[in-house]
Amino acid sequence: MNKLGRGHRDKVQQFMAITGASEKVALHALKVSDWHLEGAFDVFYSQPQIKAFTDSRHLEELYSRYKDQYVDMIMADGISILCNDLQVDPQDIVMLVVSWHMKAATMCEFSKQEFIGGLQALGIDSLEKFRERIQFMRSELKDEQKFREIYNFAFGWAKEKGQKSLALDTAIGMWQLLFAEKQWSLVDHWCQFLQARHNKAISRDTWSQLLEFAKTVDASLSNYDAEGAWPYLIDEFVEYLNENEIIQQGQPIDWSLKQR
Repeated sequence: MNKLGRGHRDKVQQFMAITGASEKVALHALKVSDWHLEGAFDVFYSQPQIKAFTDSRHLEELYSRYKDQYVDMIMADGISILCNDLQVDPQDIVMLVVSWHMKAATMCEFSKQEFIGGLQALGIDSLEKFRERIQFMRSELKDEQKFREIYNFAFGWAKEKGQKSLALDTAIGMWQLLFAEKQWSLVDHWCQFLQARHNKAISRDTWSQLLEFAKTVDASLSNYDAEGAWPYLIDEFVEYLNENEIIQQGQPIDWSLKQR
């Protein structure tokens, strides 16, 4: 490592501190990712041998710390303690990313297999390592493909057990959380529209198609295709925007100016 420049040496040290990997592994991951730290983390955490870096005894201890006293699962109270240990707000979107890594079936619950398997895949076997990974997991939301996966995961994770659709209030809360990251300017209007006109549970199709709508149709709706294969609810939303003059002559209205 002595032959490396200072910037590269710093990245190797940072990578080793966060992952617990050897210098050889750190150098390999950084070189194949062209010395981008986030890319190197992706390379490292996608490798199956990551499980060799975790101590099963420590994982069991972590699970026992948060496990419910009545059932062999981590429930809401245990997750609250976990969030406190991680110094993360339970409402922080990074906890959705944590749940995605754990492949959790239900919000506010981790089975033993989900919790330990997820931590193994992340190379985590201590609270210190868990805290260090939070920054990496937060950065994953900036990756378009990972954001899409997390967004689609959120539907099944947030819905009630045995239900095919997602309760409207829950869906609105999840959209406000997720689109705060992607900054879709129409999200508040969408939520208001649903409460005023729909007031029913949200289907998986509507959930998945809304992300496509938000990504491909601009805020002025100038490239919206009325003949496109959008769910009827999205078509009704566009009508709602026009009827209420939220969109006017291809431009979104600046309500702050209108209210003066």
